[in-house]
Amino acid sequence: MKTLSRHSKKDILTERHLKTEAVAVPEWGSDVCVLISEMSGLARDAFYAKKDAENPPISRSQSDLLLATVVDESGKLVFDETDIEALRAQSSAVLDRLVAVAVRINGMHAESLEDAEKNSETALSFLCPNST
Repeated sequence: MKTLSRHSKKDILTERHLKTEAVAVPEWGSDVCVLISEMSGLARDAFYAKKDAENPPISRSQSDLLLATVVDESGKLVFDETDIEALRAQSSAVLDRLVAVAVRINGMHAESLEDAEKNSETALSFLCPNST
């Protein structure tokens, strides 16, 4: 086991250590999976700061969380601010499913996202094979 030291910290701090989980979205196509990632500390801070400042409707809050957690296979964010309204226009069931996974893998207390969390059991049935 490698112990963190002044000499090894650079190797550890420069690597990506965020887990991901693939979620099937058959509503978007029979073979579509969305990769949900843990947020970095900075991304989480930005998400909560924005949410606290705006007190947005649930679909906006859900879309903001997806902006911070949906990644491609290389770990790069897929959505940006220009996608907010298009995401909000998607099925609430899809948004709930994706957000439930994002809430769970990020260890978030979902008081503000209660509607998404109550669908987390349904979200588990949509996990893609070989999700990490």
